[in-house]
Amino acid sequence: MAESTGVVAVYGEGSMTETKQQSPFSVKVGLAQMLRGGVIMDVVNAEQARIAEEAGACAVMALERVPADIRAQGGILESIGVDYVDESEVLTLADEDNHINKHNFKIPFVCGCRNLGEALRRIREGAAMIRTKGEAGTGNVVEAVKHKIAAPYELVMQTKQLGRLPVVQFAAGGVATPADAALMMQLGCDGVFVGSGLFKSGDPAKRAKAIVQAVTNYRDAAVLAEVSCGLGEAMVGINLDDKVERFANRSSKPIREFKCFISV
Repeated sequence: MAESTGVVAVYGEGSMTETKQQSPFSVKVGLAQMLRGGVIMDVVNAEQARIAEEAGACAVMALERVPADIRAQGGILESIGVDYVDESEVLTLADEDNHINKHNFKIPFVCGCRNLGEALRRIREGAAMIRTKGEAGTGNVVEAVKHKIAAPYELVMQTKQLGRLPVVQFAAGGVATPADAALMMQLGCDGVFVGSGLFKSGDPAKRAKAIVQAVTNYRDAAVLAEVSCGLGEAMVGINLDDKVERFANRSSKPIREFKCFISV
C-alpha cells in the first residue's frame, strides 16, 4: 500500500519529529472532505482490504489488529505508508497537555473527541477530520452518541456561526449493523468508521456492502430494511455493564502510536 501513487510515507517516530514540510490547513481539510458520505473500514490484512474495496469503502484504516483484538491482546501498531494519520487514544494513557501540533506536518490528521470542546481543541491544533470517540471493539454503538457537550461559551458560538464543525466528522466505535451506520448519518455525521463489528461477523463481505448501502441511503427505510436482512451471524459484543476499561472515556495522547488509513 505504501507504493501507491500519492501516498505520504510515515515511518516510525523519526518522521513525526523531523518532517517539517507544511501543507495549508485548507488543503488537508479538502482531502478529508472527499471522504464525506462514505465508510472507512478497519483492516488488518490484504484480504480484508479487498473486501472493503469491493464493498465500496471510501478508505481503509490499516491496523495491527481490529479494535476487538487490540482490546483483548494489546500491542503497538507499525507505521506504514498512509494518506492520513489517526491519533490514537485507544492505546495510550490520557494526556490533555501533550498533543502534536498538526499544522507542522504535510499529512492530514484525524482525531477522536468526546465533546464539542475537545473537538474544537483538536481542530485548533490542525486536525483535518474529527470522529466520535465510541467504544471500539464492543459492537455497541451507544458510546458514540451519548457524550455530553461541555465547551466554553465562545467555542460554542464559533461553531454556531458555522452551523457545524469546520471539518469532516465521522462516527466511530461500536458501529456493527446497517442500522447503526444509518443512525449515525441521521444524527448528522459525514460518514462512519467500522472494524470489529464487520470482520468479527459471520459474513464480513455481505455486511460490508450492507453498511455502505446504509450510509448511502440512510434516509430510505425500504433500502435499510432490505440490506439489514440475511447478514449472517453478528459480532458477539462486549457487555458495557461489565467492569471493562472504557476507551471512549480516555482523552487523546497522540505520541508514537498511530492508526493510519489509506484511500481506496
